[in-house]
Amino acid sequence: MQIWPAIDLRGGKCVRLRQGDYAQETVFNDEPAAVARQFADAGARCLHVVDLDGAREGAPVNLPAVEEILEALNAYNEPFNVELGGGVRDDQSIVELLDFGLDRLVVGTSAIKHTDWFEGIVERFPNKLVLGIDARDGLVATDGWMETSQTNAVELAKRFVGKPLAAIVYTDIATDGMMQGPNVAAMAEMQRAVGDLPVVASGGVTTLDDVQRLKDAGLAAAIIGRALYEGTIDLVAALKIARS
Repeated sequence: MQIWPAIDLRGGKCVRLRQGDYAQETVFNDEPAAVARQFADAGARCLHVVDLDGAREGAPVNLPAVEEILEALNAYNEPFNVELGGGVRDDQSIVELLDFGLDRLVVGTSAIKHTDWFEGIVERFPNKLVLGIDARDGLVATDGWMETSQTNAVELAKRFVGKPLAAIVYTDIATDGMMQGPNVAAMAEMQRAVGDLPVVASGGVTTLDDVQRLKDAGLAAAIIGRALYEGTIDLVAALKIARS
């Protein structure tokens, strides 16, 4: 299993929200690149970056901070996988961001509202695009979680089985940032439904036991955010469990 430490960007700073609520923001570091170096020093080789401003604006906003993160990781002369989500909503932004040096892009709102378009662009950029499914009670949420649709998360994911999608990042909104553990049952159901398509569990991963439970449930990867910043998970130990 892979571990993807998370860096959420707002106003150029590294922050965390609770349940996606922009009014419940905690600033953890003014220098996101320094956070990326800390994760790299602990042994992480994957990084999940979210442009929170971009998610609201519908276009990437925090690219200077992203560029600093990429430059910081390039100094290690080792392969890193860096993915970006938030505001990735059209062909132009996808082309520009991949040229920018990002390995993968997470597309959420546009993929859900314009599924036929997304299926086409996945074929154009094989294994470069990640479907971001954020769900509340099993139903897909969009627009920075401000809107909840009637689309069933698992049924949406099944449309992409057999397509050259890099992964699905599945976020359970109810658990995100709450430090109360992930919804392992929902994550495992999603992974079973899509077979070999990697599912990245996101939301609520709070302890090393959570990491072990997701691994045991067959998840391909887990994103860890607030728990790393508040110290309830040691990244070195989490990576050891994931790689064992």
